[in-house]
Amino acid sequence: MSQELPPQIKNQLAQMQQIQQQAQAIIAQKNQVEITLKEAELALEELEKLDADAVVYRAIGDLLIKTERDKTKDFLKEKKDTLDLRLQTLARQEERAQKRFQQLQEQLKQAIGTPTAQ
Repeated sequence: MSQELPPQIKNQLAQMQQIQQQAQAIIAQKNQVEITLKEAELALEELEKLDADAVVYRAIGDLLIKTERDKTKDFLKEKKDTLDLRLQTLARQEERAQKRFQQLQEQLKQAIGTPTAQ
């Protein structure tokens, strides 16, 4: 049946599929950033509970390195800010992909003569 479709419709279907795959990749990235952000927030909460002179270790790769509480707090705050920005960027990308998908869907409906539901 796909061989009966005009090239324009085939192209729109291919674009829709590509955008759908991009949206899925964005959602996966967004989920990972949300998890990492939550971990940073929880770590900050725990650091707030500690005394200023408490012994703190930070994971760097496979190592645990002894560090100062305040330095770790600063590091986590900066990481949290970066993750917040990344999350906002991914949310905008997801929104643009959804809008583009809907546009292509409407164009495809018009091209094949399917009435649009209001």
